[in-house]
Amino acid sequence: MIKLAPSILSADFAKLYEDIQQIEKGGAQLLHVDVMDGHFVPNITLGPPIVKSLNDRVQIPLDVHLMIENPDQYIEKFNVSKTEIITVHAEACVHLHRTVEKIKSLGIKAGVALNPATSLDGLDYILDDIDMVLIMTVNPGFGGQSFIPVMYKKINQLKQKIQEKNLSIDIQVDGGINLDNVGQAIDAGANIIVAGSAVFKAEDICEQTKKMLQTMNG
Repeated sequence: MIKLAPSILSADFAKLYEDIQQIEKGGAQLLHVDVMDGHFVPNITLGPPIVKSLNDRVQIPLDVHLMIENPDQYIEKFNVSKTEIITVHAEACVHLHRTVEKIKSLGIKAGVALNPATSLDGLDYILDDIDMVLIMTVNPGFGGQSFIPVMYKKINQLKQKIQEKNLSIDIQVDGGINLDNVGQAIDAGANIIVAGSAVFKAEDICEQTKKMLQTMNG
């Protein structure tokens, strides 16, 4: 199933809950929560208190993306009742297996993210243990960047790896996704689409969410 996970990084934080209500009304299946620490990426976003407050109000599951150093120290803080999956960066984990095991021990799904220049080879000994791979299609840290075209090839190569091992793993893409290129990302093999500016910067967020879903499933 192809799912849309709008990223709150691009939402208006002055009316965050209202914006989230609009993507829920439009049919989004997940809420992508970008957590940045100012060290692993050059930006700071939000922490556990905001995730906890979202948990009390949102209707759709949370897709938590930890773009932080030492994620093991914070995983439990981001595990609220609506958390469906926590994704960590391979580049930030010294002992990736241990980190993945820690996430799964909480009874939630575990994802591993790769920055654009990170090879897929690093997944060879972890694929059997994870539920999702997140391919960053921009260099993480800021919203509104342009999709890096060579990432289509990377998505497709990952899809082939998964099929060769006969695994059931979601492929998520994040960065520069919009109505013009989401079809290509899906054709390459992605099935969970993170969209920030393309959804939250629209004049009518609800209608834009519906339009994105129609394009994705067209």
